[in-house]
Amino acid sequence: MKIAVIGTGYVGLVTGTCLAETGNEVICVDIDQEKVAQMRAGVVPIYEPHLDVLFERNIKANRLRFSTSLAEGLEHGDIIFLALPTPEGDDGSADLKYVLNVSEEIGTLINEYKVIVDKSTVPVGTADKVRDVIAKRASCDFDVVSNPEFLREGFAVDDFLKPERIIIGSSSERATKLMQKLYSPFVRSGNPIIVMDEKSAELTKYAANAFLATKITFMNEIANYCEKVGADVDQIRAGIGADSRIGKRFLFPGIGYGGSCFPKDVKALQKAGKDEAYDFKILNAVIEVNAKQKTILVPHILSYFNNDLKGKRIAIWGLAFKPETDDVREAPSIDIMRALLDKGAQLTVFDPEAMPNIKKQFGDALTYADSMYEALDNAEALVICTEWSIFRTPNYKELKQRLSHPVIFDGRNLYNVNDMESEGFTYISIGRKAIHQ
Repeated sequence: MKIAVIGTGYVGLVTGTCLAETGNEVICVDIDQEKVAQMRAGVVPIYEPHLDVLFERNIKANRLRFSTSLAEGLEHGDIIFLALPTPEGDDGSADLKYVLNVSEEIGTLINEYKVIVDKSTVPVGTADKVRDVIAKRASCDFDVVSNPEFLREGFAVDDFLKPERIIIGSSSERATKLMQKLYSPFVRSGNPIIVMDEKSAELTKYAANAFLATKITFMNEIANYCEKVGADVDQIRAGIGADSRIGKRFLFPGIGYGGSCFPKDVKALQKAGKDEAYDFKILNAVIEVNAKQKTILVPHILSYFNNDLKGKRIAIWGLAFKPETDDVREAPSIDIMRALLDKGAQLTVFDPEAMPNIKKQFGDALTYADSMYEALDNAEALVICTEWSIFRTPNYKELKQRLSHPVIFDGRNLYNVNDMESEGFTYISIGRKAIHQ
């Protein structure tokens, strides 16, 4: 099948590359000329595990190409995916200007039947808006489908190639059949393609992300309470995670959620509720708790240094909002670093992938280390913000040699508390016994 993907961010580039991998002819369109030139040269502009292999293979096979011309994309594609940004507006709502502006152009340019697919995360009713905008200008038949993505950064390729489910929101039998044909190679193991109306599909995406954000936040609340009463959140997590009604995933406490999806989507659903005179009380609490959770370690750090961080050098391990990505949008590390810098601390940071993106925000306010151990040199404490695998089994001897004080503030609960005690570290984590040496 011939596919056009408009927008080459995380969702668009993964979508286009993975659809090409199953034999489709895909053209990805982006207005960023430099980015398009980069991709034509075989350079993947984002870090996403395994994407580079598929990217290179499909470019060589001439199944994947790139353009800055929307007209070229529309002429090529029978199915047009809109994978455009929907940034958070000043009031928390999802800003649809990119989606609707491109829809206007589509209406002007198409001259034969197309299926227009909303792949971006969009508020309820967006498919209707896109349909109306295109219909005002188009002189041919077309259909608009809602097909939300459920890709986890760091696992996006696997999630696309082996989806747990595919949601197709469509009121058109013709469009539905085309979408089912397109996705049939990805569900050969029997995972469902679920067809529903467009509004339900749009809300399904928001509901899924809001529920997961709520689950994370609930465990963070439990962890914070554990610290008050002396309970161990790891044991509680195991106890409730064994309940099949609850499940084991998204129960790990820490310094809050970040990224491009959960924060924006929870706020967008909250705002959408307000627009309908409905108050999402749970989401209000989730947003409030998560904002506080991001800096939950800062009071512990201040307490250890007797509320005086001036001139204190602190090492930061992990800058991305989660491992296996270079994405720092809404990353808890940013809130922690700003709070520590405001108190006069000097920060040396390390992340396997995200340092260039952090440097765009912080510039020379931070010292950037070439390795995780180099970041520790002359530091009086280590703060862990992202659970990269390379941080999980460090050389404790080298940690103690490099740090001027054996102190770790662990925002991701990477280490066993008893091990840290026996190794001689002062160790503060989330919802577990604090070790003071």
